[in-house]
Formats: sequence, structure tokens, C-alpha cells
Amino acid sequence: MGRLERETFTSNFGLLMTMIGVAVGLGAVWRFPYMVGKFGGAAFVLFYLAIVFFIGMPALMAEWTLGRHTRRGTLGSYEIGRLPCGKYIGAFLFFIVFWATGYYSNAVGWVGFHALGEIINAFGGNLNTSAILPPEEGFNLTSFLLQLVMTAFVIFTCGIVLIKGLRKGIEKTSKWIVPTLFMILIVLIFRSVTLKGAGQGIDWYIGSFNFSALTPSVMAAALGMAFFSMSLGGTFMVIYGSYLDKQANIPKNAVFTGIAASTAGLMAGFAIFPAVFSFGLEPSSGPGLIFSTLPKTFELMPLGWMFGLIFFLGLFGAAYLSDVAAFEVLVGGIVDNTRVDRKKAVLTICSIVYLLAIPPMINFKIFVPWDLIFGSGMQALGSLFAVITAAWCIKRSNALKELSEGREEPFPLFLYWWIRIVIPAAILFVGINWLLESIFHIKIFG
Repeated sequence: MGRLERETFTSNFGLLMTMIGVAVGLGAVWRFPYMVGKFGGAAFVLFYLAIVFFIGMPALMAEWTLGRHTRRGTLGSYEIGRLPCGKYIGAFLFFIVFWATGYYSNAVGWVGFHALGEIINAFGGNLNTSAILPPEEGFNLTSFLLQLVMTAFVIFTCGIVLIKGLRKGIEKTSKWIVPTLFMILIVLIFRSVTLKGAGQGIDWYIGSFNFSALTPSVMAAALGMAFFSMSLGGTFMVIYGSYLDKQANIPKNAVFTGIAASTAGLMAGFAIFPAVFSFGLEPSSGPGLIFSTLPKTFELMPLGWMFGLIFFLGLFGAAYLSDVAAFEVLVGGIVDNTRVDRKKAVLTICSIVYLLAIPPMINFKIFVPWDLIFGSGMQALGSLFAVITAAWCIKRSNALKELSEGREEPFPLFLYWWIRIVIPAAILFVGINWLLESIFHIKIFG
């Protein structure tokens, strides 16, 4: 199986906007704030930032190295990279992305429906945005039908971008959405921190750090969050790494991407927690922080509909780019390994994903395990395979060459050994902790 000549990014700005768009997603703007709420605020934030720098960025370098060296995505990169059973491991991760993209597209649809609700409510309507959320158990026809429509809209619009390819579709879209997202977060932060009583939320978020709060469970959660927020999993970043040209500086771009992804999460926290505390709501309300607690905050805020609208539009943009990346893993896999053209591959993939999105629409008893298995747990496993392939299976000289391209100095050898030894150990820690706590309900630490 040979290497492919393929489309590359038109500019470093386009490259960064695309990579940041993939990394931010729902992870930074939705999952990061509720994880901060769940794990007690400042202690989690500080450790998460350390993990992004010491673990997340080097792992991202490894995934991009694997993609650029092999010029393949999930299907093909592990086999060409000479990972034992790489052909089958790549196929396994490829099919995992199918299942994960289905439920993720549903969640993107929820965000879009909440944005639509803010528009309708601004004109005097009364759209119950929570109606789209699946019931905890059983079946709700209204929720199911709304999800069918919104998920179809999300997948259809992803398909339009994907048919246009990397430069005219994915890169061009990212150049618009990513800067807009950060501008939206700045506007929301200004409004949130100027509310009466906002100082209590800021203090809870970043000012009340104490070492006793930094328990092993909090550390494990921060480690897992870093992988989630940077879209590490041996899939998204591998396929996008295959589109990097030889002038792209992998270490520098990994640092910029890690900083941007963590900054987006931090900004989302500043936009959310001061407002939540200002109106006396609960910061530790879990996944419902965005879809339940925050809409109540907007209702109580002057011109809340406007701030609610721009928040959910920004969140939709971030989630949308990550969904496009997930589809690109699948489309790229088909185009790289068959004679099917891109347009037909996009139509086929979108149809299959839509069918797979239906089961988790039914209720949260299906959706939540779907997320834990195909999202959180498999991301750690996929990233482990990618790092092992890049650092142990690809010849050291070839890996160091990829990591040194575009740099004036050779890639530091100590950092290469850090990627070889420390990163796999950290990912194993996250994976074992996830497996024991989520599947077997056993806590390693108290």
C-alpha cells in the first residue's frame, strides 16, 4: 500500500483555523464548563492546562506525524506505519467513527434547535427548546421527530462542505467560523462579567484554588478532558495531518492548536460561570449546564435572547466543524482505499451515519452509554494506537524528520522520548480509569 499525493492546505492560517475548529468543537465550549462545575472549579482548570501543555500537545504532534508520514487517514495509516495488526486496528477505529459521528450529529442538532428557539422567542414566540432533548427513558415522539429533522439538516450541510474538498470546503468554512466563535465568546464574556454578583463566579472559577481539591479523580478527569478537547483519538487529527505539506511546522502548530483549544474552553467558562452565579443557579448541573441551566440564565438577563442566540450560534459553529472532521475521516477512508469518487463517498457516508444516528435519539439511556463507549473511551484507545505507531513503529529517523520539517533546529530528542514513554503511559492511565469507572463502576481512587 503506497503513499498518496493529496490536497494540502492553502496557507498556514487556513491550516490553523481548520485544526483549531476540529479541536474546539463541543468539547471546549460544552464539555469543559460542565466538567469544571462537576470537579470543583479552579483546581480542575489549573491541572487541565498543565495536561494540555505536557501531554496533549505532544500527543497531537504524534498524530500529525503519523498522518503526514503515511499520507493516509485512519484506514491505511496504521498499516503503512507498520503497527502490528495495523490494517485491522485502523478498520476498527474507522468503524468506531461511524457510530460516534451519528450520536455527535444528534448533539449538534440540539444546539442548532436551541439557536432557532432563541430567534423564535425573540419575536414573541414560545418555542420549548428542551423538547428536542431525548427523554431519560422510554420514547417521546416529539423529541424523536425533532431530532430526525435537525440531524438531517446537520448531516446535509456537512455533506455540502465535504463535497467541495479540503481547500474549497473544509478550510474555507473554518476560516469564517473559528474567528467568529472567538468574537462571540468575547462579547459574552463582557456581558457575563459585568452582571451584578459576577465576581463570585469568577472567584469560584479561577480564584479559589486549593491543593486538597486536586484529587486523583480530578486529575484523571482533567487528563481525559484534554484528549477530548483537542480531538485526540487517532482519527480526526491523523486524517488532517495527512493534508499537511512539508513546510508545515508540526510542533509549532500543535502548540498554537493546544493554546487555542484550551483558551476557547477557558473563555466559555468566563462567559458562563459569572452569569450562573449572578442569578443563583447551580454550576455543577452536569451536561445540562448548557442546555438547561444556561437558557434560564439568558431568560433572566436583559436582552438575554440576543446573548442566548449568539452563544448557541457560536456553539453550533464549533460543534459543526468537529462534525465535519468526523465525516472527513470516513470520506477520506473511502476515497483513499477504493475507486469511489468523493461525491459518491460523501452521499454514501452521510446516509449510513444518518441511520446510525437514530438509536441514540430514543432516550438518554441509549445516548449516554453510546457517548461513553464510542466517544470518551475509544478516543483514549485510538490516541494510544496513534502515538505508539508514530513513536515506536515508524523508523526513528523518519519520525524525527517529520517533526523537524519547517523548523530551523532539529526536533529535540528529549521531547521525542517524552512522546515515546510518557504519553503512552498517560493515555493508558486515562483509558484504564475510564474502563474501570464507566464500565465496571470501580473507582481506582477514592
